[in-house]
Amino acid sequence: MEKSIKSIATNNGLYLGLLLTLVYVIAYAVNLELLTKWWIGIGLLIAIVIFGIVSISKTKSALGGFISLKEGFTAYFITILLGLVVASIVSIVLFNFIDPDAAITLKEKTIEATAETMRNWNAPEESIIQTVEQMREQPNQFSIGSVLQSLVIQLVIYSIIGLIAALIMKKSDDNA
Repeated sequence: MEKSIKSIATNNGLYLGLLLTLVYVIAYAVNLELLTKWWIGIGLLIAIVIFGIVSISKTKSALGGFISLKEGFTAYFITILLGLVVASIVSIVLFNFIDPDAAITLKEKTIEATAETMRNWNAPEESIIQTVEQMREQPNQFSIGSVLQSLVIQLVIYSIIGLIAALIMKKSDDNA
């Protein structure tokens, strides 16, 4: 039983990693600015959660329709962990070794998009200037340290969502 949880979660995690990699690579090849769009971020967040929930569901089916909170969360977490680790590795390789200039370009485009969004929300100009200055002072968001820090933060956030999903989807066998 434990093998099927890990097997299902591993497969789903690798598929998630492939999806996230495709998004990064296609955005890199087509238009780097796509990675600054809020709707891409929301879409990826939804996709990641869906992959985790599908992993719980497939595991539940493999276990005969019953799943504990621990088994559900394990299936979810392994899926999310693998997907995010694959995406993080691709991000590190792409923006640190293949094309470091793209990281600089993306940082500038992110700063521009943030300033534009703040203007659209009628933020005071001094607040916009302060935010832009703070963003410029920050280190490369694609450095190994920054990517690893982001990975940990994402894992915490997605784990909370995963606990809720596993709690909702758990079903115990009353006959056992």
